[in-house]
Amino acid sequence: MKKLNILFIVLSLSLIGCNFGTDKSTNPESGPTDPEVVAAAEQQLLKPINDSLPIIGLLMYNGVLTTEVTATADVFTKHTEAGKQLFNVITIAETSDPIVSEEGLKIVPDYTFENCPKLDVLFVPSAYDMYTQVHNPKIVSFIKEQNKNTKYTVSNCAGAHLIGESGIADGKKIVTWIGGGAELQKLYPNLKVQNDSVVRYMEDGKFISSNGNLISYVSALNVLKKMAGQEQVDFVESYIYLKQLQDWKQ
Repeated sequence: MKKLNILFIVLSLSLIGCNFGTDKSTNPESGPTDPEVVAAAEQQLLKPINDSLPIIGLLMYNGVLTTEVTATADVFTKHTEAGKQLFNVITIAETSDPIVSEEGLKIVPDYTFENCPKLDVLFVPSAYDMYTQVHNPKIVSFIKEQNKNTKYTVSNCAGAHLIGESGIADGKKIVTWIGGGAELQKLYPNLKVQNDSVVRYMEDGKFISSNGNLISYVSALNVLKKMAGQEQVDFVESYIYLKQLQDWKQ
């Protein structure tokens, strides 16, 4: 009888061990299989969003000009003088892989096209060679979709090519990088391309554009004025020493 009892205990422990080895929900090596558990885990990794504040989205892709991402972030991440947060600022790319800017800066996006929330403002930057971006239907579709919700859609420099490819600003005035207007007009005849030799910044309804690079600060500050007022613009300009930069040669 003792032998039978011992055999029963051994068999029971073996079965329990087998169950632990095949239950993927509790085996750390296999990971969770419940889609809701996976989604919850992924959600925890995303940059938190304050639902009471507007969302400013900075589109990114490999080869993006660094200043056209950082200038906008520099302006909109500043709190008020009293320390109050005004905006959610997030970076977005096609995948969660780090993007590498033209200048070699690696940036990990906060969101992807698939999990990006609805944006209040979308900033579309540029690269020196826009061929890859313009011929990427996922980027173009993302811009089209977000434009349905945005209060402002902004392009800097050759980001205007993505606006043209998407068709969302047909019939609207737009400006691009200095020297790039003729090409933009030829490729997208439905746009009203402005003379980039004299026009640095352009507004037409919800569509805003600039020559890009450091002039991206102009776009960001003008949108900031529309959304938060001149007082916040004055504070941000003083915070980043913009006046001192303007006077640096004097």
